[in-house]
Amino acid sequence: MSKLTPGKLAGLKAVSDQRGIIAAAAMDQRGSLQKSLAKERGAAADAHDLEEFKTLVTEVLTRHASAILLDPEYGLPASKVRNGKGLLLAYEKTGYDATTPGRLPDLLDLWSVRRLKEAGADCIKILLYYTPYEKSSVNDLKHAWIERTGDECVAQDIPFFAEFVGYDEEGNDEKALAYAKKKPEVVSGSMAEFGKARYSIDVLKVEVPIEMAFVEGTRSFKGEKAYTRAQALQHFRDAESMTHKPFIYLSAGVSNPTFIETLELAGESGTRFNGVLCGRATWKDGIAIYAKQGAKAFKDWLETTGVENINNVNNGLKSASPWYLKYGADSLEALG
Repeated sequence: MSKLTPGKLAGLKAVSDQRGIIAAAAMDQRGSLQKSLAKERGAAADAHDLEEFKTLVTEVLTRHASAILLDPEYGLPASKVRNGKGLLLAYEKTGYDATTPGRLPDLLDLWSVRRLKEAGADCIKILLYYTPYEKSSVNDLKHAWIERTGDECVAQDIPFFAEFVGYDEEGNDEKALAYAKKKPEVVSGSMAEFGKARYSIDVLKVEVPIEMAFVEGTRSFKGEKAYTRAQALQHFRDAESMTHKPFIYLSAGVSNPTFIETLELAGESGTRFNGVLCGRATWKDGIAIYAKQGAKAFKDWLETTGVENINNVNNGLKSASPWYLKYGADSLEALG
């Protein structure tokens, strides 16, 4: 591994706990959150709703997290109430253009890495929909896109977190058995590609390489088998072997109990993952409360159930390993 520059080191320290684990909360949802709020309320959700929702989540949950991931569109007010914890800011536009094949990404028009850093970011995050099975003409565009962002982060000396979300290139359902069988290769292939030095990524934010509902012998199993428990554990180890880079898991919108069981499996497999950036598994069930009962009721829910959810995740991080080990250091202090 290359040596960390001062800015990258400072940024990574800012978003880690004292163990060197990234125990971060994610609150950068935009389009999906707006739709969910509107659906629960039966009426449109506006910018004020998004700002207020993000602010409440940040204020309560950062007491129990090492950092918060926000977006610069609706999340800057929330960034002011993060209890002294680290800040990651998202750089990509929400969603993707469904009219063009390949789920192509786009960056926010009015932002640059320089501007995100000026807005207080300790680290930069972008999300990319990616599968190694996609046409090379599409993936070539995506590779160049990541290279550009990586170079911007190098120029500004700020850590680059790249998040990869797999999909089926044929347009088939990602919740189906066929995709569950393919998912280990999608995740492993993405980690192998983006671990390459040319992308200048500091932390890979990845999906777990299995679909929990299809793992036989788990509490999350729904009856259709894609893998035995032993095979699932091996998929975790195989994905890890694809890169020397630090990597953390995303919760991918699953329920809190499912995400906790996922982290248990990661621990059981012996995988040296370096933390989480976990959003919906902590606050998703509060959407209906905010939409129907308002801010006060939502804050009460966050302070009880929300805190319980994030503490469950923190307990699941006992098996996580410090990211600094991947830089050959035995402590945060040893890095400088």
